[in-house]
Amino acid sequence: MTRSSRGDGDEGTVKPIGSAMQDKSKLLEQKREEARLGGGVQRIASQHDKGKLTARERVELLLDTGTFRELDMFVTHRATEFGLDRQHYAGDGVVTGYGYIHERLVYLFAQDFTVFGGSLSEAHGQKIAKMMDMAMKNGAPIIGLNDSGGARVQEGVVSLGAYADIFLRNTLASGVVPQISVIMGPSAGGAVYSPAITDFVMMVRKSSYMFVTGPKVVKTVTHENVTSEELGGADTHSSRSGVSHFALDSEVEALEQVRRLVTFIPQNNMSSTPRRQAADPVNRQEESLKRVIPDNPNQPYEMKEVITAVVDDRDFMEVHSDFATNIIVGFARMNGGSVGVIANQPAQLAGVLDCDSSRKGARFIRFCDAFNIPLLTFVDVPGFLPGTDQEWGGIIGHGAKLLYAYCEATVPKVTVITRKAYGGAYDVMSSKHIRGDINLAWPTAEIAVMGPKGAVEIIFRREIAAASDPEQVEAEHIKQYTDHFANPYRAAERGYIDDIIEPETTRENVIHALRMLENKADTNPPKKHGNIPL
Repeated sequence: MTRSSRGDGDEGTVKPIGSAMQDKSKLLEQKREEARLGGGVQRIASQHDKGKLTARERVELLLDTGTFRELDMFVTHRATEFGLDRQHYAGDGVVTGYGYIHERLVYLFAQDFTVFGGSLSEAHGQKIAKMMDMAMKNGAPIIGLNDSGGARVQEGVVSLGAYADIFLRNTLASGVVPQISVIMGPSAGGAVYSPAITDFVMMVRKSSYMFVTGPKVVKTVTHENVTSEELGGADTHSSRSGVSHFALDSEVEALEQVRRLVTFIPQNNMSSTPRRQAADPVNRQEESLKRVIPDNPNQPYEMKEVITAVVDDRDFMEVHSDFATNIIVGFARMNGGSVGVIANQPAQLAGVLDCDSSRKGARFIRFCDAFNIPLLTFVDVPGFLPGTDQEWGGIIGHGAKLLYAYCEATVPKVTVITRKAYGGAYDVMSSKHIRGDINLAWPTAEIAVMGPKGAVEIIFRREIAAASDPEQVEAEHIKQYTDHFANPYRAAERGYIDDIIEPETTRENVIHALRMLENKADTNPPKKHGNIPL
């Protein structure tokens, strides 16, 4: 027992040892409980009524069970104007900390809509910035769960400055650690620029949206009547603008998608890609690939069937599946190691390259190159899409982005030409001329400046026009051109194709090529940075 003195000569009361600590512990737990409640029971109920989870519920679903360690739980804003001096909530509208996904470290922040509508204040922004700094210092992904009404209006320019602090860190972290944004509510005005800089954006249908200016402003300025969903919903951004890489039907699905995505990507730009034990045999023959190419060279087929037939366990995680569907990008594994897959899609617009597909492919390639993920390219491309819409839309610049991305990439690059590889599109799609490491072709490959019919119409235009039977003469020249050029052998004779392989052996050929390239070392000339044609 101990005595406490009141300083006036009285003995005072006698308390058990540790009672003061118990009181302090109770106070700590009380404050923690208050922080966990965010904006309070009623606002949590309102969030649930909208079909949305709370910030902490989202964090628990995202991370391995019991691994979350919250930081800055007791931070509050320091503003006093417009009544803010009477409103203080521990955490200030954002939950921050670190945890593990499949036993791998990640940093995260989850905006809490129950506190000031998740609006970003100076303190709120500083909490996010701290997590981003820690992620860069420790080399781990940063994941943002966004649900915010935007800048906290009562704080004025201070909140805008906090946004800029985050934008700067997004930019500095780009290519250093993976950055993933999950939009789980509103994201408007300046709030959209942080997700836009990150590597992957996920949205939830019917409950999340992104736009620079909302429907009311659009109505005032342009007199257009448009809903939030139409203007900036998940389907809009995943299919039309390309801002969102994934559109999911629920928050739970979105968080599961993040967990899956993390399994394919490395922790940072200095670490190797994740590997897992492969059960799928290296030398598995896929007989279905013998029949995938139609006899008619103008008939489409499904390139995803080729991809899934080749990769480990037929497991392919497509990225941007609803945007620019004439090109396919996504992640898979080959013999247990992650690869980035890029493929033309003959089932959509014959697999031509256009403005959207070019920038979609370029963005994905640059992510893979930044994080040491080998590139596997499947080619069936008749060229670039002609027309005034494309030319005026900047197809030259957009096509150059895809070319630039492939040229710049120093990771292992394996290319398989399944059918057409025509004109400049042949060059662009990871050809040997732009540092493709191993370039393979199926016997059905056609590598030429253009298709036989178009070539014949140019080369033999006068002869065909003067012939008594133009169709017969044209047909004869088409056959001659096809036999001469519409095959992979001319390219192989010059070493532009390293080998011509049977389709069913594609998997083992690609795996052996990637294994051979594991220690590849390639560099670009010293420079501050290139000037990609943005």
